Amino acid sequence: MKHKARRKAPAHPSASTLATTPASSPTVESFSFGDPSPVMDGREVLDDIECYRNGDWYEPPISMAGLAKSLNASVHHASAIWCKVNILASTFIPSDVLTRADFTRLVLDYLIFGNCYAERRVSVTGKLLSIRPAPAKYMRVGVQPGRFFFVSGWRNAHEFEAGSIWHLQAPDVNQEVYGVPQYVSALQSAWLNESATLFRRRYYLNGSHAGFILYMTDTASNVNDVDKLREALRNSKGPGNFRNLFVYAPGGKKDGLQILPVSEIAAKDEFFSIKNCTRDDVLAAHRVPPQLLGTMPNNTGGFGDVTKAAAVFGCNEIEPLQAQFLSLNDLAASTVIAFRPYQLPINESK
Repeated sequence: MKHKARRKAPAHPSASTLATTPASSPTVESFSFGDPSPVMDGREVLDDIECYRNGDWYEPPISMAGLAKSLNASVHHASAIWCKVNILASTFIPSDVLTRADFTRLVLDYLIFGNCYAERRVSVTGKLLSIRPAPAKYMRVGVQPGRFFFVSGWRNAHEFEAGSIWHLQAPDVNQEVYGVPQYVSALQSAWLNESATLFRRRYYLNGSHAGFILYMTDTASNVNDVDKLREALRNSKGPGNFRNLFVYAPGGKKDGLQILPVSEIAAKDEFFSIKNCTRDDVLAAHRVPPQLLGTMPNNTGGFGDVTKAAAVFGCNEIEPLQAQFLSLNDLAASTVIAFRPYQLPINESK
């Protein structure tokens, strides 16, 4: 039975399955999306678990809300997805029943969630009027073949007319009900990239670190002058910025005060290392050349010819995606999706 999942395991260790809820109740989600854990930790126990059956439909193997939030976790993750969306939208040829805006939404859903749904709307006479995208975040596949539901959580579930939904899914090795995006293996790196950035922001907003230390050893004839200098330094910066320190040591020696910035140096080096490593992981998962995303090279040689990289990217990634969306023509029984070749501008200057 194609509508039933076999050997369902969570598509990623960071995305746990739903907690058990009564079949008659609305979808009550109990995800712990984002918890770091090894890939092989506990996977053998979950190998025979199917997609959770919530009444008339199956719940996804991975949190749709978590995938939506993760889009903006890493700048390179979001940029790689939007790069593919923009290229596919630019090569799409609009038709009378499918606009470029609706097709863009289909592509965005597919690249984020690994699933996209298109609704076939017809007139009372059976004539095809339009093809409209159904938000993949809220779509659920029915237990019975051909049934699809729109479930927003707090509203009553809406069931679509049988045979009116086209479902394109990225294949998953564990089940056949829902698709799983190809970048799931890089989610841990995307979250680590976000955590490193947030840690750095909190470090600066904390304001407990010093900008510089003013060390005064000469004995002042008037102590009030020292107090005025200390007050001037305290008021020179606003709250949350670098704090300057003033040390007054009358008759002190040159090396009487030493600064050993151990933690700052280590944190700075590790921050750039984490950002670079996680960026490479995310770009490897999306298979997008870094020069197409505006990434600056770390070496003097650069990334190479951007035109050649874009040509290979178009052949290896864009054309396969175009071929998958052409299957929508089978639902419509006509040509509603067509693409022009992905061509790069030719530099005719001599």
